[in-house]
Amino acid sequence: MQKHILLVEDDEAIREMVEKFLLMEGFLVSSVSNGEEAVQQCLSTSFDLVILDIMIPKLDGLEVLKIIRQQEALPIIIMSAKDSDVDKALGLGLGADDYIAKPFSMLEFSARVKAAIRRATKYSNQIEEKQDVLIVGDLSINVTNFSVEKNQQIVKLTSKEFGILKLFATNRNRVFTKQQIYQQIWNDEYYGDENIINVHIRRLREKIEDDPSNPQYIKTLWGIGYKLEG
Repeated sequence: MQKHILLVEDDEAIREMVEKFLLMEGFLVSSVSNGEEAVQQCLSTSFDLVILDIMIPKLDGLEVLKIIRQQEALPIIIMSAKDSDVDKALGLGLGADDYIAKPFSMLEFSARVKAAIRRATKYSNQIEEKQDVLIVGDLSINVTNFSVEKNQQIVKLTSKEFGILKLFATNRNRVFTKQQIYQQIWNDEYYGDENIINVHIRRLREKIEDDPSNPQYIKTLWGIGYKLEG
């Protein structure tokens, strides 16, 4: 998918040069010339990277940086002629991912842009992968391949047992009545047959608990239902 970059630069010649270069590199580019437009763009459009000059009108780059960081976690490269250690420290301290000083070579600029997007993409993928695996105490629940491990040992569950565990694990500390469990897992109306839920909860506890009679994970709230702690 084509990456979308917001370029914030008030110098028309530099803005046109950088925008042309980025387009040649295969990026989708939106460009603005002042801080207010930059903030409006970031609040209304999804970007993969912001290239931000510090010395821009209406709102300076550092103020824009602070506002964006309150809303978004996307990578930001500061681009400025103010090449001092103070400016670098201030900019990076406010949440910039990189700093490139003017004048710069387009080769270096290209490398910085691609590195920032690559890091952000890798981090995003890692987050998605982690969300596929739910960790509860000693349990590792992979919701993608429907597998469960306890202390790195595979726990064999039936589809209904896995469904119940996943329901609890994605809603930790939330209490589910037997009716709610049945409707969620069996996808059918509940007619008051408590035994089927009791049996599945007991079997699930036997497989994931060290002591099923004194469960660590699946807790019973008498007269109400069950919940997962952890």
